[in-house]
Amino acid sequence: MSNPQQLRYSKEHEWLSAVEDGVATVGITEFAANALGDVVFAQLPAVGDTVTAGESCGELESTKSVSDLYSPVTGEVVAANQDVVDDPALVNSAPFEGGWLFKVKITDEPEDLMSADEYTAFAG
Repeated sequence: MSNPQQLRYSKEHEWLSAVEDGVATVGITEFAANALGDVVFAQLPAVGDTVTAGESCGELESTKSVSDLYSPVTGEVVAANQDVVDDPALVNSAPFEGGWLFKVKITDEPEDLMSADEYTAFAG
């Protein structure tokens, strides 16, 4: 399992891209995607929704279970990945590329986000 160095990671296994014009992209890690199994349904936050760091903002359903999706930051959702809604398997096949989940205009960012190396050690 390789975690891209340019991303930051939460303890809930979400990743956050670098912030560009106040906006960052959020997805789940390869570790989380593998733990879920085959994702068959994605309920993502809607554009305009406010998400709060560490709180549930959607769900991912797999053949094994339903898991909450947590936001790693606080802010307003500016995009949701319709491709993942239409084809939830993208979360498994490309968690760091086409399987991203939503984009958020950040108003508050927690200080406990991890680097790739810290996350790799955390996830084991």
